[in-house]
This record gives sequence, structure tokens and C-alpha cells, in this order.
Amino acid sequence: MNILSLIGREKELFGEDIDSHEVELLKVVSSSTFLVIGGAGSIGQAVTKEIFKRNPQKLHIVDISENNMVELVRDIRSSYGYIDGDFQTFALDIGSIEYDAFIEADGHYDYVLNLSALKHVRSEKDPFTLMRMCDVNIFNTDKTLQQSILKGTKKYFCVSTDKAANPVNMMGASKRIMEMFLMRRSREISISTARFANVAFSDGSLLHGFNQRIQKRQPIVAPNDIKRYFVTPKESGELCLMSCIFGENRDVFFPKLSETLHLSTFSDIAIKYLKTLGFKPYLCTSEDEARALVETLPDQGQWPCLFTPSDTTGEKDFEEFFTENETLDMQRFDNLGVIKNDPIYDESKLQHFTETINEMKVARKWSKDQIVELFFEMIPDFGHKETGKYLDGKM
Repeated sequence: MNILSLIGREKELFGEDIDSHEVELLKVVSSSTFLVIGGAGSIGQAVTKEIFKRNPQKLHIVDISENNMVELVRDIRSSYGYIDGDFQTFALDIGSIEYDAFIEADGHYDYVLNLSALKHVRSEKDPFTLMRMCDVNIFNTDKTLQQSILKGTKKYFCVSTDKAANPVNMMGASKRIMEMFLMRRSREISISTARFANVAFSDGSLLHGFNQRIQKRQPIVAPNDIKRYFVTPKESGELCLMSCIFGENRDVFFPKLSETLHLSTFSDIAIKYLKTLGFKPYLCTSEDEARALVETLPDQGQWPCLFTPSDTTGEKDFEEFFTENETLDMQRFDNLGVIKNDPIYDESKLQHFTETINEMKVARKWSKDQIVELFFEMIPDFGHKETGKYLDGKM
């Protein structure tokens, strides 16, 4: 399957930038040691491959998903073989005592890349998963930052999201708050990050779900009014590596908008996707109709589809990589933009956020409204709106 053609492009976004910096990339990576946290997710695997193929001195991968880690190793061995350096994977939860012991036993890395995240808008539907989102996206980041500082790490990279720019959902807001914690630690260690678009066909994404629906002979469902920018998994890895290696302290990298990177609706991609498989979309008017027709239509070269407007909490009508108040460097790279940041943060707010969350955990009781209210205190212009509808309530 040609992912580029499905998202309406003919060439990769960052080819020129990678080519013009390849000599330096090889020099830095081949003489350095790396820890990739969350390395078995879609973006983490892409970053790991970009590092691995440039022969690092040490490359350790940590991820909570044992199964994804197994597939990562098989994929790397099948594509690239072996390196002279120390390559190991560890199935660990970075919030655990075992992870702390792992860092204490060694922990000496030139570069630490944190790709772990709760990334789905659907994860904010209940107070318990929402609290875990705070842990994974904010507090685990700050914890691994502090560990990196103590171990003398040269550079800490953490992936953010385009949804952190003028956030309208709790996921994007959690990443925006994470960026505030990053700014505080940037006085002690060099940090950089990246905001980028949806990674096409990444694990758990709607496009990845298209594959699952076809394999399970189920209808294709997608919103027809939500437009998104898409990058390929390989491009996501390149963007993260470029930010990690070449980003100056507090830089946020993002893809420049151009004629090759444009907005696409999920329904348009679904139609192209079905076409590559030899099917024509058959537009249904209800879930019941779609479920019924999937029994017969595929044998006739058609696939039942349900394309509807989005009405769930947390969906942003459009995507943006930066806000009008942020300072940009659009000259340094061909297809990469850079947001330049000063270490601006409110220490009292960060302390209040940390203490309030800790109090909720000690009490073993909290509501979603309490966490939402705390997010509004951190981000006064937070655009969150509750519709009462969530993606888990849809097919």
C-alpha cells in the first residue's frame, strides 16, 4: 500500500533536509548513545529505525507493550540486520519502580527521546483514564527529565502535538501543560520537541482502523467534515530525529505547510483506500444498514461506508502547528519550521497543578470536572467544550 498516494502526495516531506544534513546526522548518531522511551509505538518505532540505521554506540528501547517490542525487533532485524553498538529492548512501565531501578543501574545516555503518550481524544471521556493521561503526558515526562538531568544527559527530546496549539481537548491541553514543565527544566538541560500532524496508519488511528475493518469484514466509518494534515510514519521519525539532534534549547519543530502538505478529510482517504483494494464505496445512511450490507456488498466489489459529521467532544475543526504569539524561524530548514521559545512559565501554577493532582490521588477520589477546572486554571483560554458524546459511543 502506497501511503503517500493515499494522503495525496507524490514525495516525502523532509527529503531535502535529511539529505543536506545526512553527513552530520551520521557523525552524531554513530558516536552517541540513545534511550528511546515509548519506542514500540508507531512514532517510537519510526524514530528507533532512523537511529538504528545510523549505527549508534548504544540504543536502548523502553516500552510498556511487550508484543509491539517483539515486532519492532523482528522488523529491524529483517530490514537492517545488526549494528556494532549495544541494542537492547526493555518491557517496562516508565512510571514504575522497575524503570527507576533500570535508570539507576545505568542511565547514561547522550540523548533521551520520550515518545510515550496517551494520544487519543477518546481517553478523556472518564476521570480515571484522564488522570492516567496526566501521569503519562505530564508527570512521567517531568520524572524522566529529572532523571536525565541527574545522569548528565546532553539532550532531552519529547514529542508534543499540533493539538497543543490553541487546544480544544484535554489531550492537547495535557501536552500544552507538558510544554510548560519542559520550559522549567530547560534551565537545567537542553530540550527540544516537535508538533506534527496525524501519522497515517499509526497504531490506533482511524486510518489503521480501516485495515482492521477490512480484515474483519466490517463497515468503514469516518467523519466527512474533519480535515487533518497527515505525515507518514517514516516522516514522523525523521522529524523527531532532526529536532533531537539539531534543535536548540526550547525549540519546537513542525512541518512547514506547502502544496505537498495539505488538509484531507478522513472520508476522502477512505475512498482512496478502498479504491486501492478494488472496492467502490457504498454510502449508507445508518449503522444498521452498514452492518447488514457488509454481508453481501464486498462480493459485488462495493464496501458499505458511513460518512457523517463529527459531534463528539474534543474534535478540533482544523489543525495548526503554532499560534500567532509564537516566534518562528522559517529559514533554517527547507521543509521544517521552528518555534523559538524563551523559558517562560509560572512556577506557582506548576506547583499548584502538581499539588492538586497529588491531593486527588491521595484521596483516591476525583471527578472529571475537577480535572477540567484545573486545566482551565493552567490554560485560561482553553477551548474545551463538552458535548456529552464520545468516540466510544460510535461504531
